Amino acid sequence: MTDALTDLAERAGIALRYKDVTQTLRETPRDTLQAVLGAMGIAAATDAEIRDSAAELAAEARALPLWLVVTAEAPTRIATGAADGPWQLALEDGTTTGGVAEGHIALPALPPGYHRLSFAGAETLLLSAPARLPQPARCWGVTLPLYGLRTAAQGGFGDYEDLRRAVAGLGRGGASFVGINPVHAGFPNDAGAFSPYMPSSRQRLNTAHIAVPDADGLPGELIDYATDLPRKHAALRAAFAAEGGAALQAAESHGTAGDAGLWRFATHQALSDRFGPYWTDWPAAYRDPDGPEVAAFAAAERPALLYHIWAQMRAADQLDAVCATARATGMAHGLYLDLAVGTHPTGAETWADGAVFTRGVSLGAPPDGFSPDGQTWGLAPFNPVALARTGFQALIDTLRAQFRFARLLRIDHILGFERAFWVPEGGLPGAYVTMPKAALLAVVRIEAQRAGATVIGEDLGNVPDGLRADLDASGILGCRVALFERTDGPDLRYRRAEEIDENSLTSFSTHDLPTWRGWRRGRDIDWWEKIGHMRPEAAASARTSRQAEVAAFDQAAQVVEGSLPALNRYLGRCRARLVAVQIEDVLGLDEQPNLPGTVLEHPNWRRRLPVPAESLGETPEFAATARDVTRIDTGPEEQDCSDISA
Repeated sequence: MTDALTDLAERAGIALRYKDVTQTLRETPRDTLQAVLGAMGIAAATDAEIRDSAAELAAEARALPLWLVVTAEAPTRIATGAADGPWQLALEDGTTTGGVAEGHIALPALPPGYHRLSFAGAETLLLSAPARLPQPARCWGVTLPLYGLRTAAQGGFGDYEDLRRAVAGLGRGGASFVGINPVHAGFPNDAGAFSPYMPSSRQRLNTAHIAVPDADGLPGELIDYATDLPRKHAALRAAFAAEGGAALQAAESHGTAGDAGLWRFATHQALSDRFGPYWTDWPAAYRDPDGPEVAAFAAAERPALLYHIWAQMRAADQLDAVCATARATGMAHGLYLDLAVGTHPTGAETWADGAVFTRGVSLGAPPDGFSPDGQTWGLAPFNPVALARTGFQALIDTLRAQFRFARLLRIDHILGFERAFWVPEGGLPGAYVTMPKAALLAVVRIEAQRAGATVIGEDLGNVPDGLRADLDASGILGCRVALFERTDGPDLRYRRAEEIDENSLTSFSTHDLPTWRGWRRGRDIDWWEKIGHMRPEAAASARTSRQAEVAAFDQAAQVVEGSLPALNRYLGRCRARLVAVQIEDVLGLDEQPNLPGTVLEHPNWRRRLPVPAESLGETPEFAATARDVTRIDTGPEEQDCSDISA
């Protein structure tokens, strides 16, 4: 590894070494550094390219950085070093002001938002953010699988109307929020691409969940997407055709009033109808969204684009109805949505705004006890350099798409705000890339404040030092999964309820982990053995360990003989501001929704619930859960969930 390459990589924010979860120090190989630099758009294949790239970075030195975070509603002094001269400030609302710098720029108190400061021939984005988001009152809610809101007898998969009916019953029963998996746009032309965490676009909605007549799917214990998805989309097109000119006119009006990105998305969808779901397989002329062939296609096929705009309208209208129902039942938060950590590398998001994404690398995770070779998730990461140069607009638009409906938002793998693990194609080891954490957190605070929303950051895994303190300083709640709140080794012990972090959302498990009953019975171990990922002797050892884990948890949580009410009372006693109970646990189910590391070996995202959506809040099991989990030991200034969600 040459010194020049090392220097270039460090300047670009690539870690030359890191510690994994076992505290093993791992060096980043030269080939990986070159591949990651290339993915950033920084040429580093030869010594000459390394020299030229280093010179280009040096030439970008400026009097002020590309962006700065300032505290909203407070005066700010920005040092300019030895540089003096005039400056001008353009506020987000178009208002301008200016002055003269004498070693520093003295700015007045700025409103929250995105402002532009011009000085010494350069422009700086000022991210004027609230210092900290307000914390929510203590309350509880339910997480459930949107796709699973149809019983085996009903068939098909859940839609937004099923969700509305579920929210109505759960809200009346005392829940303050209902959490679901991401509702990002998927791939209508690929029935195998149904994972909610592998979206085509996080700025648009999944139209497969639109409630529409004549879209019933096959009955059975598991969803058959290969049959049900084509049926749903055929029924949607039939509904659009039945509305005739009214649908075309409504879509035209909405598209004209909407953002340009909606037309771009609709163009992508129409091209997908013509050439297939993944744009890298399209004819070369159509891979460039700004090319003349794409413009000609959009003009010639306008009705095809209008169909996709109409479908986005219909999805948004139905989610608006869900939110209205949540408010009508008195829910404190309503919908709790999930923002996926990344996007599909060949979906609508990377086609429409490819410059802010990297190619040739995937998001992933470093080696750990479960994945000795690390993990590759097949998701395209943001390019931090391009993201900053475009004013973080892609992140802003993505957050706004969620906050339109969510008053609670979970950001999946928020560890990536500090550093993202990029895995190059071709089997090379991965590397950590530093992200503009302060800017990303500021954008979240600005957008969450505007929406009046609370944000939860999924801070599990190989957590960088100091990140949780930064999240807390921003008012972003952490995730505390009771199964992970333990000390390992010979003195295995789970944390008691009063030891759980206050500024967090706490749950027993997640959709990627066993249910309460499944964990106690070792159903995850059974699955690992069944699909061949765990040898019989290893599975037997894991079951023995599980017995010790169950006993230790029962002791900490005061659980007797696997009592679910005792678990819920434990969650109710937790200091956490928010508590989430999983519907699978409420209903006493054994199987978990997703088994990470599998695709077809386990029926991920395919299990139906045994109770109709409209009846979930009326079951005796839910009523008992509500009674147990609301027994929260609150202080004199805290509010009990039962007071705010009944």
